[in-house]
Amino acid sequence: MKNRTCLALLAIALMNIALFGAWYGALAADVHWGYDGDEGPAFWAALSPEYSLCADGSAQSPVDIRDASALDLVDIEFHYSDTPGTVVNNGHTIQVDVAAGSHIVYNGITYDLLQFHFHAPSEHTIDGEAAPMEVHFVHRDSNSGALAVVGILLAEGEAANEAYAAVFAAMPAEAGEPRALAAPLALDALLPHTRAFYTYQGSLTTPPCSEIVRWLLLDTPLELSAEQIAAFTDIFAGNARPVQPLGKRDLLRDSQ
Repeated sequence: MKNRTCLALLAIALMNIALFGAWYGALAADVHWGYDGDEGPAFWAALSPEYSLCADGSAQSPVDIRDASALDLVDIEFHYSDTPGTVVNNGHTIQVDVAAGSHIVYNGITYDLLQFHFHAPSEHTIDGEAAPMEVHFVHRDSNSGALAVVGILLAEGEAANEAYAAVFAAMPAEAGEPRALAAPLALDALLPHTRAFYTYQGSLTTPPCSEIVRWLLLDTPLELSAEQIAAFTDIFAGNARPVQPLGKRDLLRDSQ
């Protein structure tokens, strides 16, 4: 039974990579992108016609969070359960794919949780200040294909974050095949208790920079130990896209 479960998890992870690999530059096998030099964010649009929105888009992410309009927003309903997961180094980040069954509801739309992954430093900034890391929980509306990404800033604290301990202990140093985590993840424990948030309409923060994302950035950061942060930054020293102009988009903050 354990072997069958592991095989099923690996199949889910491989399916997610195949379906959503375009987020990490897999639209064309010979297109390589990264975060440095002539493959870095300033050059993404020049690497492939598929990436044109990275330069020409009008609703790009991430953004600097400042001067948000306070409103009594609809709460994010989290329906997260304990779930098996697989962890993979996909060459651009550490990603954890999860089994089906967890989702959020926002503005009456159900978005299924697919995976979560990390950036260092944080991609979103608060009044121009970045946190050491940021985690993105990626959800998809199965009807429209639109995405809702819940972001959480990760700060340095004194103690290790036990909820994330298994993930940070299992991070592969090299790109390769996904590995099943030894025990189910308690997904709800990966979130802060206070879940007020900022929201705006934006894009993927990686090529092809598609403008299909409802961003939900929780305004309460979580803490990791210095050792946990180093476990990631020793692999990915910098995998954050610079902030993009907000333009005329609404940036809202939950007043509750």
